[in-house]
Amino acid sequence: MIASGSRIRQIGWAAVLAACVALFALLSFQVQTVKSEVLLAERQIISLERDVLMLETEFQTRASQRQLAEWNTIELGYKAPRADQYLDNNRQLASLGQDVRPDAPSPIRVARAQLSAADKGPGDMRSPVTGEPVTLASANTGEDAGAIFADAFGEFLTDTSPIRPANAKTPPSRGAEPAVLLGEVRQ
Repeated sequence: MIASGSRIRQIGWAAVLAACVALFALLSFQVQTVKSEVLLAERQIISLERDVLMLETEFQTRASQRQLAEWNTIELGYKAPRADQYLDNNRQLASLGQDVRPDAPSPIRVARAQLSAADKGPGDMRSPVTGEPVTLASANTGEDAGAIFADAFGEFLTDTSPIRPANAKTPPSRGAEPAVLLGEVRQ
């Protein structure tokens, strides 16, 4: 009887120990849940504080805009720009910065010739160095400009291109001596 009582006591202690471990695990999970809720609440508080700060700044800015508008109209005499004060292009803006002194140099003007439709062909272009007519590659009818360019510079383009054809080698047959594959060094 003593042996069976000792055995029951051991089983009882094991059950109490298992219950304590289960309660400890359950309690630690509960603590982690509360910690994550606290972290989430802290993040929301920080976000709301940033929103409040942004709204306060916006309110102060709008209040100061009213004060600035009063100063502009009453004390400084500023007014909103009219439609005729806006500029249409960059040239009008550049003309505002020109000196109007009597000894100021005249502004640079761009020469522009009125050409008729017949004069606008690509054959009318002349080289500024030699003065000879310039023929564009695209003006040649019958051949593609890309083909002409490739014929003229094909070898150069092939050598300098970062895109190279694949240099694939056939794998060695089974039982054969290992070959050099993909840059491997034979030892």
